Amino acid sequence: MPVKKEIEFVLPFSQKDRYRHYHIRSKGQVIDFAVQYETFINGKWLPVVRYDTSHGFVHRDLLSIKHEKRKTPLFITDRNDALTFAENDIKDNWEVYKERFIREGKI
Repeated sequence: MPVKKEIEFVLPFSQKDRYRHYHIRSKGQVIDFAVQYETFINGKWLPVVRYDTSHGFVHRDLLSIKHEKRKTPLFITDRNDALTFAENDIKDNWEVYKERFIREGKI
């Protein structure tokens, strides 16, 4: 049976913003992952955008403060490449995601 390596960590972007990372790798290949950007609002950490492999495919969930979710498939079949893309997108664009999250949360 192949050895699976599980990696999990949280990386702060600011005092109220963070990146959460989780993946499982076997024989150098990512087999499962979830990475997300979270922001701290009203005393709670809220997920803003998440990439993961749940439901059997790689996708992005754009979340709202109203707990709505927009799911978009990511058409990158190699999960190593998909994880790299997801990490880079969140780290490069978290401020844009936060702005959208806050704007869409206003009534």
